[in-house]
This record gives sequence, C-alpha cells and structure tokens, in this order.
Amino acid sequence: MHSGGNKKFMNHFIEEVINNKNLKAADDLVAEDFIEHIPFPGQGPGRDGLKDVLQFMFTGFPDMKWTVLEQIAERENVVTRVSWTGTHNGEFMGIPPTGKSVEVWGVVIDVVRNNLFAESRIIMDTVSLLQQLGVMP
Repeated sequence: MHSGGNKKFMNHFIEEVINNKNLKAADDLVAEDFIEHIPFPGQGPGRDGLKDVLQFMFTGFPDMKWTVLEQIAERENVVTRVSWTGTHNGEFMGIPPTGKSVEVWGVVIDVVRNNLFAESRIIMDTVSLLQQLGVMP
C-alpha cells in the first residue's frame, strides 16, 4: 500500500474502531502480533492487548471521539496528530467517574504492513488529562 493508502487505512481504523467503538472491526484491521512500543500500563501483547486498552478507554470515556488534525505518511509509517474528547463517565485508571469533559492531544506513529495495523507508538498529554479530571494540580 502506498503512503496515501496508509493514511486512508489509519483514518478508517480511527473512525471505525475508535469513534464507532467497533472492536470487532479490529480483528480485520490489526495484525494478530501487533506491537505497541509504548504500552499502556498493564497492556498485554498483540491485537488482543490493543483491544483491551481500547475497551478500557471506552469504559472511562464512553463518548470518546478522535479528530485527526494532521497526518504525514512515508512508506509504511503514518504519523497522526490527534485531539480526542470525551466525558469521564466510567472508571479510568482507578479514578471514579467525575462527569468532567476532557480534550487531550496526542501524536501516534503507526506502521501499516501487509494491509494491517502492525505497530504503534502513542504519545498522549496524560498530565493535561489528569489535570482536567481534577486529580492532579
């Protein structure tokens, strides 16, 4: 797949799996041996580990929505700058629901290989997230 096709692929993943909360679609879009280079605390390996983390996020922020702000692709790599919003209506990282709305930025460096989401490095503004939830000054 060419760079433009990889961008479309990752946009489809974001829309279908994250924004539509369709974890079943991940079975067709994510490599079974998926690698998260900066794993979420407690994240298991592979596609199932990614699905577990996404479910964890959906539980904490049931209305979570990602917006792609900028994207750059070269060969199999896709770098995406995102903003995500959500309302903290479920437990998240041991933090009971606060009902607070958040907006968090992130940068994701993904690899699309053999028409599958194969690798990721995700960097999120976790400090701002915790401040918006009121659990960090």
